[in-house]
This record gives sequence, structure tokens and C-alpha cells, in this order.
Amino acid sequence: MHRAKKTKIVATMSDFRCTEQFVQQLFEAGMDVVRINSAHVTEEGATRIVETVHRVNPAIPVMIDTKGPEIRVTTIADEYGNSIRFADGDRVVVRGSDGSDFTTRKTIFMNVPSIVGDIPVGARMLIADGELELRVVGKTDSELECEFMVGGALRSRKSVNVPGVSIDLPSVTDKDRRFIEWAISHDVDFIAHSFVRSARDIRAVQEILDAHDSPIKIISKIENQEGLDHIDEIIEASYGIMVARGDLGVELPAEQIPNTQRRIVEKCIAAKRPVIIATQMLYSMVHSPRPTRAEVSDVASAIYERVDAVMLSDETAMGDFPVESVSTMARIAREIERDENHFKPMIDMDMVSVNHEITAQLARSAVRACTNLPIRYVVLDTKTGRTGRYLAAFRGRKTVVAVCYRLHAQRILALSYGVVPILRNQQLGDRYHFLVDALELIDQHWQLSESDLLAIVGGSFGPDGGASYVEIADVKNIRMRNEQIAAHTVEG
Repeated sequence: MHRAKKTKIVATMSDFRCTEQFVQQLFEAGMDVVRINSAHVTEEGATRIVETVHRVNPAIPVMIDTKGPEIRVTTIADEYGNSIRFADGDRVVVRGSDGSDFTTRKTIFMNVPSIVGDIPVGARMLIADGELELRVVGKTDSELECEFMVGGALRSRKSVNVPGVSIDLPSVTDKDRRFIEWAISHDVDFIAHSFVRSARDIRAVQEILDAHDSPIKIISKIENQEGLDHIDEIIEASYGIMVARGDLGVELPAEQIPNTQRRIVEKCIAAKRPVIIATQMLYSMVHSPRPTRAEVSDVASAIYERVDAVMLSDETAMGDFPVESVSTMARIAREIERDENHFKPMIDMDMVSVNHEITAQLARSAVRACTNLPIRYVVLDTKTGRTGRYLAAFRGRKTVVAVCYRLHAQRILALSYGVVPILRNQQLGDRYHFLVDALELIDQHWQLSESDLLAIVGGSFGPDGGASYVEIADVKNIRMRNEQIAAHTVEG
């Protein structure tokens, strides 16, 4: 709360630099969520990160990325050293492999056995985020005949994109499954599944979580055209969305990325799903203490779009200025969010699937009340985090203080726009006592006066019954009522 920003920051953590002091520095600079990239860490390394983060503060949520269903070049044969250099116009053949075949100057093997059958003549194959480009000029049953349109140095295990072509890849790889099962047993809060193409990919992850009765939430990473083609069903099936602009920028022309990003953000807000913008947001800060003006504008644009979170990758995972990167992003967020003319509550938008839900209507009413009355904070209690997520979706200007009865609910709400989640270890029988904790927390940071108004979203039927009312009251009357309830409880 003391950081006074509504847009959350996700920071990627490497095990080689994950000390308690480092985590504390990033947290104080404005980090809200720790991300682990399973492509660059072992299970042992990931375990060290989670344990270190939770020693610093058990309320910090952890997100782990799966590698997802991706295509990669196999390892380069030893006789070529680290790479094979190809010139424009060079011819090669491409074959599928189980991963055990070595790539040579004549044959590039890719880690998908069925790849030849899925790719038509005329298709473009982009290697290493588009640094190299192949065009398929012919094919047989067993291989693709290709020509380099853009040559360069081909290295082992580089990623491959085939824009506009649907390739039969598994929803969950063996490595993904291992990391998902690791996450279930190591107190992780979010799984960011890579290269999600349809709701089927999300269901494959959810089935593993359900088999272990795990509350982990799935964030779908949108990274290719197929994911864009099925964006509505993906949003519906996911807890949240990450717009991963790296691979997306390979598959789409660069000029299409901003509009694509904006459309996804709008859909996520309407569907009350948290949305994260990722990839190269402050990339120059990997080696520079200051960002470029273009990067500042990029972060600002995402915040103006009202995203829930912005993400740092290499900047914090292996960059030279990780703490400065987080503090820079936090300063940008605080400055942009001061623009009151732009940041008006989104109370008039059409909400997807929630128009008849009581919680959504109450959340909308609470945010609307804040525009008409001098309310300082919106306060609620929640068991699952749903009410807090609904309040975040309307993008109110007032901070939402969510009293959570479960640590996992506190953590997942740390990803939601404008929500400050706090944990109440004891769940009391009455429906008002949670306000004592909320008032105490608010008082720690900004002194409340007796006349300050609060909007309270609560429920009359216990935490499992969901929200059932909105109450607006001043601090004096709330405290008086709590004292009366406490006195009555003692007398009883």
C-alpha cells in the first residue's frame, strides 16, 4: 500500500542471484509478483527461489512459466562447433526428430517428429525470433526442401515459428508436466502456460491441477496467431492472460502488435481476467541504468490501457540494474496513474458473463459510489479472491483493501489492479469484525480521520456465501459498531 501504485509489477528471478537481500530490494522497489522461467532453471533452482522469496515475505506470489508446446532446432553436430553459418539462398532439408538427431549443414532437425506433414510448400519458418528465415520450396513424405531467405549463424536449440500454420503439438510436454507437478508441491500460485493455442491447452494443465486438488491459477501466454484466433475461448478458460510480445512479434508484423495488445487488454478487462504485458519493456536497462524514452512510452502505453501488470524479464533475471529496473517501472506507473482525466472508472462497460451476477453488480455499485461520494477506500473480505478481482475489473480510482482468509487468496489478488490484499488468520463469526484489520492496516500508512468514508462490500451469509451488500459508512460509526459487537461478545 505504501507504494501507492495500482499497476502491479511482475519480476523474473534467476536462482543464481536469488538472495533474501535481493528479493527484499526488489519488493521494496515495487515488485508484486516473482516469476520463474522453467526454460532457464532446474527444479532444484526453482525450489531455492520459492523458499527464499517466502522467507522474505510469505505473501509474495510466485508464478512459473512452462515451456509449452514449442518447436526447436536440435543440437548442432559437434564438428561444427557452436553454430553453422548459412548464407542467403543456401538450400537445406528439414526433418522431424524425437530430439536425438544432430543438425548439420545439409539437414536441420526439429524436435517435432510430425513436422513435415503439417507444413505446406510456401510456408515461412522463422528461427531464433526471426534472425534466420527459411522458405519451404518443396516437400516429400519425409522432409521439407527449404531455402534460406535470411541467412545467419544457426545455433543449437533455437526456437522456430511457422506463422499462419497449425502444427500438431502436445498441449503439455513431459517437462511441462514435471514442472506443473513440482509447482503443486512447492507452494506456487500461478502457472503461466506458454504458446496456448486454444482452450484445449488450458484444460490439459487444469486436469493435472485437478488430479492433485491444487488451487494454482493458470495464466495463458498469447504468443502466436493460433492463440489470437481463439482468444475468446482462451480468456474464458483462463484465470488470466499474458501478452508475450516476443514470439508474438515474430509471427505478426511489428505494426500490428500495438492494436493486438490493446484488443486483448480490453477483452480481459471486460471478462474480469487479470492481464499482464510482457517482453522487452525496459530492455535497454539490462546494461544501462536508464531506460530509453521509447521504453518509458511503451510502459506508459500499457498503463494507459489499464493493464493489471507489467513484466520484467532479462532486466531482473540477469541484467546489471535489476533494482533500478523495478523502481523505474514503479515510478512510471505512479506518474501515469496521476492522470485523473484518463483514469476514470470503467463502470459503464459491458461485462462479459457477469451482468446477472450479484458480486459483479455490487462491485460496480461500490466503484460507482466512489465517483459520487468522497470515499477514501473500498474494503471487502474474501475467501477465494473473486470479489477483489471483480472490483479490480471496474478500474476504480480508490484503493481496494481485501481482507483474505487464505494465504493463496492474498497472493493471487496481488496480481489484480488496485487491490491491496491483507491476510486475516482467524475467521470470526460476525460479518463486520474484518473491518478492524482493514482499518488498522490503512491507519499504518495513511492516518484515517473519524469522518472518512469507506465503501464496504460484504456478505451476510458467511465467506462461502459471497457478497450480498454494499455499505457506506464513516470511520467513526464503523469503530463504534465494532466496539459494541466486541462488548456484546464479551458479555455473551
